[in-house]
Amino acid sequence: MNSLRFALAPIALALSLPGTVAMAQTAPVAAIAPTSTLLSVNAEARSFRKPDLAVFSAGVTSQGKTAAEALAANSADMNRVLAALKKAGIADRDIQTNNLSLNPLYAPQVVGPDGRVENPEPRIIGYQVNNQVSVKQRKLADFGKVLDTLVSVGANQVNGPSFELDDSEAAMDEARTAAMAKARQRAELYAKAAGLKVKRIVSISEGGGYSPPMPVMYAKAMADAAPTPIAAGEVGLTATVAVQFELAQ
Repeated sequence: MNSLRFALAPIALALSLPGTVAMAQTAPVAAIAPTSTLLSVNAEARSFRKPDLAVFSAGVTSQGKTAAEALAANSADMNRVLAALKKAGIADRDIQTNNLSLNPLYAPQVVGPDGRVENPEPRIIGYQVNNQVSVKQRKLADFGKVLDTLVSVGANQVNGPSFELDDSEAAMDEARTAAMAKARQRAELYAKAAGLKVKRIVSISEGGGYSPPMPVMYAKAMADAAPTPIAAGEVGLTATVAVQFELAQ
């Protein structure tokens, strides 16, 4: 079930004497009445959701004596990886190549007994091809099984996942609303403490965004456990607001 929790960041504020202006560092200069006071408040709120999308990358690194041999080996393995993804129900629109590289492999340097390098000139001994795709997994319950299947068909590079929300607007709007409510609450508090009242909002600026859990690495050795256990946890969306209020008697 979706849940919502809010955390308020420390409030940054400045109270000026009547007729003067006090601002947060990022606040623009605002026009107020000469007898008014400008209050700047920064507030933050977060909403939390259970993710419904996992983004990860999968691919194959292959080697060969020639560039053509390395490419041929990589293509064969990648075709099996792509076929496994589609068989697992991943739609074509959720699979996208994000890296394809071909690089030479050089012979390691040999240091003689006298400490001198015996082969200072680089010598190509083969080629390496790396081909990776970015994948969006929408059925999180099948995620561990999909990873194990990829490794079994030849994937030797699997990174992730990064858990996300497919549609984050509703959660972001809740965080925005809560951040504004916190800013307003603090403005009322400081206005009352100063013997003033909140007259109006002078300016609002927004910050924040999506803050997924840190991705984890998936190595081939993990394929021994089938299916690989995956804990999605929660993702947080943060809204921050910098609000300027005009205070007056």
